[in-house]
Amino acid sequence: MNTVLLAISIVVTYLIGAIPTAYIFGRLLKGIDIRQHGSGNVGATNAFRVLGKVPGTMVLMIDILKGIVPVTLAAGVFGFNSPLTLVIIGVVAVAAHNWTVFLNFKGGKGIATSLGVLIGLAIQISGLRPVLLTVVGVWLVIFLLFGYVSLASLFVAVALPICMVAVRAPFAMIVMSIVLCLFVVFRHRSNITRLLQGKEDRVNFKKIFCNFSQ
Repeated sequence: MNTVLLAISIVVTYLIGAIPTAYIFGRLLKGIDIRQHGSGNVGATNAFRVLGKVPGTMVLMIDILKGIVPVTLAAGVFGFNSPLTLVIIGVVAVAAHNWTVFLNFKGGKGIATSLGVLIGLAIQISGLRPVLLTVVGVWLVIFLLFGYVSLASLFVAVALPICMVAVRAPFAMIVMSIVLCLFVVFRHRSNITRLLQGKEDRVNFKKIFCNFSQ
């Protein structure tokens, strides 16, 4: 392993992952600090809530790319193919999104970027594709059944390590999945409290369908 290239990869990964997409879109489109609106979170869900469906979708896609790009660059450009190296890059990407240097180390909750990392890994390692399909399916089922983005995200966080073990993923990938699970739970502490108190915001499906039909 070339330690210099790895160090460069980590720095590049952090800078990519740390891009505060929702904050930038809020400033450019509405001249606001999104941290002072909605839930105050710098993530795709709050972007949907505060900025609207099109900007929210763009934020979501970019945040996913913040996970895909570093992992694929590490393998395709820098030639890192070992599970451990790809795991390091993936964890750094999510950590950068969650604790971005550009916003005083306060960022999003890491779901979209974690998905991007998993997509990037599944591109490199075919054995992880069932894991990707399963966690996306779990998220959709929980979200459609209960209408809580946070609850679906927490279910997926717990499901990820279980799926990694089930497909006998490399040990480094299992460790990564546990770390990402802990990231999600830690970043969703306030959501967990609101869920237990019955105060968490539920997605209004009727409003969404009406908006898309206009």
